Amino acid sequence: MKDNKWFILAFGAVMVILLIFGSVQIPGAHSSPKSLPIGILVEDIGEMGESFATLIQENVPTDSENKEPIIKWVVLENKVQMKEQIAEQTLYGALVVPENFTQLYASLQSSPPTALEVQIFINQGKNTTVATIVNQALTGIVTQMNVYLSNQLLAAIEQHSMPLTVEQARLFTSPIQSSTVNLHETESLNNAPMAFFQPIWLASVVSAVFLWLAGKNRSFTTRIEQAKFRAIQVLLAALLGLLAGFTLPWITTWMLDYEFGSYRSIAFFLSLSCISFILMILAVITWIGYAGLPIFILFMFYGLPLLQLTPEMMPSFYKDWIYPWLPMRFMFEGVKEVLFFSGEVWNAGAIKLRWISLVGILLLLGKIIVPIRKESLSTEQDEIART
Repeated sequence: MKDNKWFILAFGAVMVILLIFGSVQIPGAHSSPKSLPIGILVEDIGEMGESFATLIQENVPTDSENKEPIIKWVVLENKVQMKEQIAEQTLYGALVVPENFTQLYASLQSSPPTALEVQIFINQGKNTTVATIVNQALTGIVTQMNVYLSNQLLAAIEQHSMPLTVEQARLFTSPIQSSTVNLHETESLNNAPMAFFQPIWLASVVSAVFLWLAGKNRSFTTRIEQAKFRAIQVLLAALLGLLAGFTLPWITTWMLDYEFGSYRSIAFFLSLSCISFILMILAVITWIGYAGLPIFILFMFYGLPLLQLTPEMMPSFYKDWIYPWLPMRFMFEGVKEVLFFSGEVWNAGAIKLRWISLVGILLLLGKIIVPIRKESLSTEQDEIART
């Protein structure tokens, strides 16, 4: 009868797996951009520039499903501030009204007319998916403003019975021209953060498990002996992390044709990520055993879809309760910083990974304080006596 329990457990296992993998797909299925911070810079001091900016801010595009605004406008003072905030990844893009906007608008009613110009800046390195959404949204705003200004100009011409030249007629259909500038371009590395995450995470899990198994059945007669073993585990975690961190970029240059501005920078950061993950996973399973492994497997399953999104696109539950607990997001942020932004290895993500490493080491050393158990040694002696 005891063997029959496996028939029942099979049904339960199927339901649990379906529930887990079904819930993993929720963020992607219900993702929609909400309140994406976009900068607006008005360099024009004339009346038309201010009116144009006010009109844009009053007509914010909304999501077709939940009717929430897609954009949250952030007023900027100059281009230096704009580029700084984009580099700090606080903005997804910006719309700039140039200083001669009012002057160009006045020229439309004279001859020769000159088209109005606005600039669209896209922060491509922050998230390529959102970069496409922002580009479409800002282009759509310019199109709407074109319709509005076109009607306004035609009404003014009709009211004053002014003659319309061929050049004016051509420009009146689309009086505003926009140019798009991609900042922190990803080029061929747009999928690099995801390509790095899966191998590094799985290598970390496997490495931590083998390091744990190496000491699972060991018996320590003194705390000094156990401290030496824990030190060896930490040293081997560092060596394994360096091996993974320097090997993976080389593999991607060979298999995926990736080209890095600084091979050593991305290799050192991936090494730090892998070391941090190994120490974290090793510390947890050292304390709670096999029960800790499902936690990190679930981290990977839930992390994959969430890491491809931004917090502004996630359902509120995943944004507030799942995403903050994913340690691999620090790796994701750091990889982007190294590849697309400052290029510095010691960035905000690296600092957080360092703290994860320190906590992992402290938990491992904390195991030394626990009273030494000799159950496994006694069991071996009993088996020898029986034989």
